[in-house]
Amino acid sequence: MNKILAWSISAALAGFLFGFDTVVISGADKQLQELWGTSDAFHGSVVMAMALWGTVIGAIFGGIPTNKIGRKNTLIIIGVLYFISALGSALVNDPVSFAFFRFLGGLGVGASTIAAPAYVSEIAPADKRGKLVSLYQFNIVLGILVAFLSNYLLRNTGTQPWRWMVGIESVPALIYIFFVLFIPRSPRWLMSRGREQEAKKVLQIINPDINVGEKLAEIKHQSETEKTGENIFMKKYRFPLILAFLVAFFNQLSGINAFLYYAPRIFESAGLGESTALLSSIGIGVVNLLFTLLGVFLIDRLGRKQLMLIGSIGYIISLSLVAAAFFLNWGGLWVPIFLFLFIAAHAIGQGAVIWVFISEIFPNRLRASGQAFGSSTHWVLAAIIPSMIPFLFSSIGPGYVFAFFAFMMFLQLFFVIFMMPETKGKSLEELSEELSINNQQVPITNN
Repeated sequence: MNKILAWSISAALAGFLFGFDTVVISGADKQLQELWGTSDAFHGSVVMAMALWGTVIGAIFGGIPTNKIGRKNTLIIIGVLYFISALGSALVNDPVSFAFFRFLGGLGVGASTIAAPAYVSEIAPADKRGKLVSLYQFNIVLGILVAFLSNYLLRNTGTQPWRWMVGIESVPALIYIFFVLFIPRSPRWLMSRGREQEAKKVLQIINPDINVGEKLAEIKHQSETEKTGENIFMKKYRFPLILAFLVAFFNQLSGINAFLYYAPRIFESAGLGESTALLSSIGIGVVNLLFTLLGVFLIDRLGRKQLMLIGSIGYIISLSLVAAAFFLNWGGLWVPIFLFLFIAAHAIGQGAVIWVFISEIFPNRLRASGQAFGSSTHWVLAAIIPSMIPFLFSSIGPGYVFAFFAFMMFLQLFFVIFMMPETKGKSLEELSEELSINNQQVPITNN
């Protein structure tokens, strides 16, 4: 188990870079707009959102290398993209070049949401899969916290602190590349490539107590039920496809990425000074980390569905309070307190569940493609929504924006109660059979 944990942590470090890369830009946000004199529309849709558009492309096409060259090789390439992006972004002198290097980092983020959860889910024992895959999310929020803290510590470094803020990411990128070089290949990917002996060796290390022959036979049998040429858009896979879409859709319609990108700006809109706003952002990172740890602890105990129920209720309460605070001009520390509650609800619910759940619901051969679909949905919305925030805040105001997010979380609550299945404790092969069979039974039920 120690080796599985070490491999899982190494792969999950891609999540640390994901979190760091996503949030580090928040500290440079206003500096860059003032330096280059860009409009709100250009700044939001190009300078700030270009990394997210790179993430969309990485998510759409990340399943291709994840399948073709394997989970491990894709994870190595992701680290290289992060490294180049960090150095390039720190050294440029114009908004277009900056956006280009941020785009490269976005490619790494998008691909990591496919390759890292797929890898960990395929090496993890069924009873510990939730905890191990959610280490990816834990690393995301750790990266977010470190980015907020780094931005605060570097805020007065040199004449242009933003260069240090974005450039420092090159250090953890190098550390990640080093660690991921030593992880083994996924046994299920090896089996899909006919490399049975290599898969057998990895499975023996993963769980010495299981009958490896039986496990190989189970994986092989499940793979044989997936005919060559099948894809995730076939009727038999409609149910997992809908589940992946809705989980990703509601994740972003909570407003989480919009908030993380513009946390200091949102706090300043609520009446806090610039330095206090940066400190409040660090508080967001701490709350996120603590409640993600709680989510990691509970996900294999309570299950995915229960955490989503808890998170949905927390979302509705917190976002409604944030909207009320802006409408009624409560000011002071009320907005940060309500947003801390919002982050806690996200961390224990959607944050802990999304990457675990999407990595579980598709069959082995189609897992990368299914995750690419779920991740693409997630990141298309994550690119669109934050790019609109500066304009929406200046036109209709933050209160209406947060009220809309609260309404969307009512809809998520109905999805969780009436549609979302529980996946804890079941093997990937079991889940594949159950969900595709459920899908095949839908027409019979309707007749």
